[in-house]
Amino acid sequence: MSLKLKVIIGSTRPGRAAPVVGAWAAKAAKAHGGFEVELVDLATVDLPLLDEPNHPAMKQYEHEHTKAWSAIVDDADAFLFVTPEYDYFPPAALVNALQCLSQEWRYKPAATVSYGFVSGGLRAAQELRMLLANLLMMPLPQVVPLPFFPQFIKDGVLEPNEQMTDGMSMALTELAKWAEALKPMRG
Repeated sequence: MSLKLKVIIGSTRPGRAAPVVGAWAAKAAKAHGGFEVELVDLATVDLPLLDEPNHPAMKQYEHEHTKAWSAIVDDADAFLFVTPEYDYFPPAALVNALQCLSQEWRYKPAATVSYGFVSGGLRAAQELRMLLANLLMMPLPQVVPLPFFPQFIKDGVLEPNEQMTDGMSMALTELAKWAEALKPMRG
């Protein structure tokens, strides 16, 4: 059985570029060949702000949206988070999606595709990596930044440059290595 990669679109804002960036990331992951890939958009998952009465570590969810989100995350071997940078930070919707679960994230690797302007979203990616580590995930240092991202979007499709393509390939290769290595810890 192949490794399961969830590409998580982390922005829910109207007018967002996240679905375009996420579609590129999912396409690149499928072309890589190391994963069974599923694109997950937090806008369609539609999680309210931390509305479960029990702590996520208990895994005693009362709401169907949390149970559905838990099943999506639990099914994964690895994650590729697609995040813009909002005020030097990842979007609140992404932080909420991470914090409403606990055990489902453990011992799984995660890489980040970040986008923004001058920084390419690297500040958001760095903050995200700290949160991922606190959830007992293995956040890879190989971030795929997309600086000045609008110039790479043509007719609703992201057309990456060589550095973006190479960075994505490297991140996916590392994700596959870590996902395989961490699998016994999740048993």
